[in-house]
Amino acid sequence: MEKERCLLVAVQLPDQEENDMEELGLLVETAGGEVVSSIIQNKPSIDKRFYAGKGKIEEIANYIKELDIDTIVFNDELSGSQIRNIEEITGAKVIDRTDLILDIFAKRALTKEGQLQVELAQLKYSLPRLIGGNKNLSRLGGGIGTRGPGEQKLETDRRRIKERITDIQKQLEALERVRETKRKKRMKDQVPIVSIVGYTNAGKSTLLNALVDNEYKEDGESKKVFAHDMLFATLDTELRRVKLPGGRRAIFSDTVGFIKKLPTQIVEAFKGTLEEIKYADLIIHLIDINDENLTVHKETTSRLIEKITGSEIPLLTVYNKVDKVLNDKMSLINNGIIYISAKYKYNIDVLLEEVDRKLYGPKNYYKLRIPNDRLKTYYWLYENRKTANVKFDGDGVSLNVLLYDSEKEEYLCYMGENNG
Repeated sequence: MEKERCLLVAVQLPDQEENDMEELGLLVETAGGEVVSSIIQNKPSIDKRFYAGKGKIEEIANYIKELDIDTIVFNDELSGSQIRNIEEITGAKVIDRTDLILDIFAKRALTKEGQLQVELAQLKYSLPRLIGGNKNLSRLGGGIGTRGPGEQKLETDRRRIKERITDIQKQLEALERVRETKRKKRMKDQVPIVSIVGYTNAGKSTLLNALVDNEYKEDGESKKVFAHDMLFATLDTELRRVKLPGGRRAIFSDTVGFIKKLPTQIVEAFKGTLEEIKYADLIIHLIDINDENLTVHKETTSRLIEKITGSEIPLLTVYNKVDKVLNDKMSLINNGIIYISAKYKYNIDVLLEEVDRKLYGPKNYYKLRIPNDRLKTYYWLYENRKTANVKFDGDGVSLNVLLYDSEKEEYLCYMGENNG
């Protein structure tokens, strides 16, 4: 299938540090389009009628004929009237950054909840753009920016769309109640939650796979999740139980990646999913160390974390994809930062050790002597804690066991004088 030929357009305002055109191009490619060219217009403000100004849009109209452009993609969210005005001059399909991201989300949503969340976001985006008898909907003929609710739904009147929005919200509320029940059970079981958060394509799903490597679900299926080098590879929250170095367990969660100018419709629709972060005991902020816009993307994610959590949750900064820039300094934690390669499982053990320490505190090896009438204690320790130098004799078993300081007192009766 031939790709849609796209022209990128952005307005560069005086107070903007960057125009995000490279990222916009990646979004277009992720949606299945081809970037032919881009135009940046320096202006003191956004034109309310034509975004970039009528003169510039007229120039673009000539430009797209020369390059045989199918679609014009704007780097900011456009109003319904702006879309209509631009389409009337250019004769091309017009979509904005929000519509583009929603389109990608519609393609990536696999679960029922994810699909409902995306449809809700698309309907809320479309509702204020149903202008003049839906004239602006004539552009919907397939391709980028047309996935999701579909032409038939979008051609219904405002009342029908509002009814559908209400229906979806009720379904999402029901799913949220199910999630709340599961969340309460996890809290009752006292298994801590570690949320992996980061900019899209930072490697969150790859990290989750590295953490659960060789572990399997009860039905025998692999616990690994879909991971691919693309923007928004996964949307749905994935939860995996992982055994930590000291023997205790934690649940790691991976959710939708963040992005600059993440549409408010997406944030609102995925509110229930994103709020899982609020209940985390620890947040891993995962950062692609090779990201050319590392500082901006790090700050974007940090602001969104703060906005969502609204409270102080311990945070561990982890730089991923260091396999291309490895050096001796990255073999340890530096200034509270851990350097890993999730793809090659480099320093995953270091990361798990630090997560273990932050969640459960320090631990040390102790020598225990357990009599025969207490062997249940030994078997439990053997299954749930690290053990070494196990020796059975006629009276019981002696062993070295890794215990958390918080539980040391429970085993004092089995310790000899040689323990520290």
